[in-house]
Amino acid sequence: MDAQKAAKPREQGMARLWELATMKKTLVIASCALSALSVVASFTPFIAIYGIIRELVLHFADLNTLDRAYMARLGWLACGGAVAAILLNFFALMCSHVAAFTTLYRLKLDFTRHIASLPLGFHTGNATGKLRKIVDENIEKLEGFIAHQLPDLVGSFAMPLVALAILFRFDWRLGLASFVPVLLSYAIQGAAFGSQNAQTFIRKYQDSLEEMNSAAVEYVRGISVLKAFNRTIFSFRRFHEIIRNYGKFVLEYTLAFRTNMALFLLIINHVYLFLIPVIILLSGSVTDYPAFAMAAVFYLVFSLSLATPFTKLLYVSQTGKQIADGIGRMDRILDVQPLAEAARPRTTDEYSVSFENVTFTYNGEGEAVAVSDVSFTARQGELTALVGPSGSGKSTLAHLIPRFYDVTGGAVKIGGVDVRDMSSNYLMSIVGFVFQDVFLFKQSIMDNILVGNKNAGREAAVVAAKAAQCHEFIMQLPDGYDTVAGTKNVHLSGGERQRVVIARAILKNAPILVLDEATAFADPENEQKIQQAFEELMRNKTVIIIAHRLSTVRAADRIVVIDSGRLSEEGRHDDLIRSGGRYNRLWEQYTSAMNWTLAKEGGLS
Repeated sequence: MDAQKAAKPREQGMARLWELATMKKTLVIASCALSALSVVASFTPFIAIYGIIRELVLHFADLNTLDRAYMARLGWLACGGAVAAILLNFFALMCSHVAAFTTLYRLKLDFTRHIASLPLGFHTGNATGKLRKIVDENIEKLEGFIAHQLPDLVGSFAMPLVALAILFRFDWRLGLASFVPVLLSYAIQGAAFGSQNAQTFIRKYQDSLEEMNSAAVEYVRGISVLKAFNRTIFSFRRFHEIIRNYGKFVLEYTLAFRTNMALFLLIINHVYLFLIPVIILLSGSVTDYPAFAMAAVFYLVFSLSLATPFTKLLYVSQTGKQIADGIGRMDRILDVQPLAEAARPRTTDEYSVSFENVTFTYNGEGEAVAVSDVSFTARQGELTALVGPSGSGKSTLAHLIPRFYDVTGGAVKIGGVDVRDMSSNYLMSIVGFVFQDVFLFKQSIMDNILVGNKNAGREAAVVAAKAAQCHEFIMQLPDGYDTVAGTKNVHLSGGERQRVVIARAILKNAPILVLDEATAFADPENEQKIQQAFEELMRNKTVIIIAHRLSTVRAADRIVVIDSGRLSEEGRHDDLIRSGGRYNRLWEQYTSAMNWTLAKEGGLS
């Protein structure tokens, strides 16, 4: 079934919107039917009013001849129609809301599950603001479409049909006079909003919203830097320019349609202006003046009610197109496929990591090569350090181990087994990762540590925290391990946050451990303690550490030097120093930087 769905191309535009809207088909159809019936019921008072007017006109010479019982029935019919319209609309909205929230839940769950299954390369190439907008706005708007706009859309289509039937039922000439301005107003709007320029605007509008979301996220993340340097939002040039350009673009587009919109509203709200000349023209040739007078009064009254349904139809259709474009953006994310899983997954009992002639580019052929023909082995029970200048490819190599990306050429193997031949769940279970940019969930410290192993208990988490040298500062927090970081004025330093993440990795106890600048925020005292913890942690494990602070890797069993995506040299610290190669130059630069001092005059010395 899944294969068939994958092979079948998705619907596009409004067809796709309707497909999603009818995921709960029974409820949606019931809602649409009730909405249509509500519209029919809403016209009942007009029919009743016509009957009352007719009765009054026919007996205006002698009101004592009025059929008062008949008029009372018409009055009750008008009241009943109004009440029925309200009740039917209420039940229509009940059905549509149940369908909407169920659909919203399923779509958000499916979308978040899907993006969680995608490799890290996808997330680094797609801004957080863009994905947030899809989840919080594009999918959320679908709920509003199903819950409110879809019943309105059906009602808006049913209302003109019923209205036109009534218009042509009593006097086709006056009905035609009422219908012509409606047709004219829609022709004016259709020529504008149905054009290719309008479709292009919707696409650009969504693009600009995504861009603003991404810039806003970046701005919020960097606001501490802006405040530290006493800068304002206008100093954050990119964000300011995006907002300014968006406002200019939307204003220009809006003004481009001001004439069409003004004419539409003028005509649709003043249909009686077309009726009055026709009534005057026809009044000179009518033979049944009372009947014509009744029809004229009815059409003049009825024409005032035409603006609401036809205006609603315009807005609902335009909103539907915007929502459809947003859903299309969600679909483009859903069409991104996770990395292929092995048909017959393999496991291993040995955890050395081998890079065999590995080549990798981030965006396939034609792009700059990030890693080129790299071969080395990180043996089990040893600490292997990846060093080199910024941007040399160290982190990229580390990301290839747990298949955050797939290699372009060559192979990454664990215990002789290609990582592409392992299941994703198994691979992630044997690789522990500590990123340079740490992330803590808005949960308790205990819950954050237990992310490393959901089956571990509280005691095991405390042991891991002690090994990561963070137990002492955790116990000083207001609620200890139950403290939620970022609340009640509790804020952890960069080094403290890093040690909590290290505790998470220790608790996972994976046989392969990748540390990306794991001691970057530690002070000298805690760095030494963490190094001691790692000595215990790495027993019989494969430990790969990425470091710019070369002092942290002097004792490594193997140092692999990466330069411009290629393996420059490898060996132990002393051997590499004696060889006088690239590592020796890096070491000299590092030690000279450590000896910098700040003089009173002349800056650094």
